[in-house]
Amino acid sequence: MNSETFIYLLWIGLAIALIVAAITDLKSRKISNRLNLVIAMGAPIFWIASDMAAWPDMAIQIGLAAIIFTIFTGLFAIGAMGGGDVKLLTALALWFDWLTFIELLVVMSIAGGVLTLLMMISKKIRKKDAPIKVPYGVAIAFSGLWVIWDIMINLSQTIF
Repeated sequence: MNSETFIYLLWIGLAIALIVAAITDLKSRKISNRLNLVIAMGAPIFWIASDMAAWPDMAIQIGLAAIIFTIFTGLFAIGAMGGGDVKLLTALALWFDWLTFIELLVVMSIAGGVLTLLMMISKKIRKKDAPIKVPYGVAIAFSGLWVIWDIMINLSQTIF
């Protein structure tokens, strides 16, 4: 198996993990720490398979993850985001270069807004008074899958 095929399989593994994150967040409004750890631990394997240099490439990925963790921990502190969501975004920051990660954040914001709107409509239709608990992991997973799809399309042109 060549390195391009292995990288392709790593992206597929990440996509599967994101689907699992979305499903579990929908069902229980929680994203497993174990799942987030698996996603984060897959990144160094991806870095090595991609021939990333320890300096500066791997260091930049770790720095990006630290920045994302800091920003989104602030959102967690004010109740705007769940802890599992923060950890999932941090783990994903280890996988994508900063420009691709910004694309992920934009898609995530749009998907999260649509998801919130749909939940508000559902609440009105059902005439419930309970506050809405948006499973934001769904929006995060959707945006990750969106970006992975784009990457895999480009990668498949190289492999096949």
